[in-house]
Amino acid sequence: MPLLDIRGLSKNFGGIWAVSNLDFEVHPGEILGLIGPNGAGKTTVFNLITGVFPSNRGKILFKGEDITGDKPFVIASKGVVRTFQLTTVLESRTVLENMLISFHLKARSGFWATIFNSQATNASERAILRESLEVLDFMGLSHLRDEVAINLPHGYQRLLGIAMALGAHPQLLLLDEPVTGMNPEETLKTMDLLNRIRERGMTILLVEHDMRAVMGLCDRIVVLNFGKKIAEGSADEIRENRDVIEAYLGVKRNVAEH
Repeated sequence: MPLLDIRGLSKNFGGIWAVSNLDFEVHPGEILGLIGPNGAGKTTVFNLITGVFPSNRGKILFKGEDITGDKPFVIASKGVVRTFQLTTVLESRTVLENMLISFHLKARSGFWATIFNSQATNASERAILRESLEVLDFMGLSHLRDEVAINLPHGYQRLLGIAMALGAHPQLLLLDEPVTGMNPEETLKTMDLLNRIRERGMTILLVEHDMRAVMGLCDRIVVLNFGKKIAEGSADEIRENRDVIEAYLGVKRNVAEH
């Protein structure tokens, strides 16, 4: 059974179909890329999956359960967590504080336990601190734990955003342009990191314009154009697909060299 199953998904804005009759599956443990030109509907698909927008038609199944129309916090609690195109870290807080806040969004301590500083709450706080530090170490950010987020270079802010998403314990991680704005060295490091995240058993669905990252990372790729799926397959299959070349990449040389 696919982890995520998109069936006939459609979204209309003011008479324009941003997403039209879209079908695709995300299998457990894979990295699936969702690509297409600007305005193809990629971010809209993310917003539909995570409950930001209601769909007009179609179904979204997660682990076989219909989550179509569920609220974003309900979908996130079930294990579907996303990052955004724009970095959403708390700029005035330190790296560690950002991580602690992301974990607190999942904390289960009750209100009165927090008020009375119970032993259970203290244990929970210690566990959150320990896990926050572990995630920062895994992401290569532990040396920056006391740095204010706004002072971080762009690449580190993007990594912190991914780290905060990991704090929500996702089963399916949706990454919206994770390497955007990074230099080639930062991009390669992030690609390695995403592979290591997958090796820990996580499934990833990503939107990305950097074709080198997409081709190097993804097990399969789904291509959108004007809200419709025009191709699906391996990197090699997409690289040679004429519809993709004409609709998205322009010329065949760009597929290999970007």
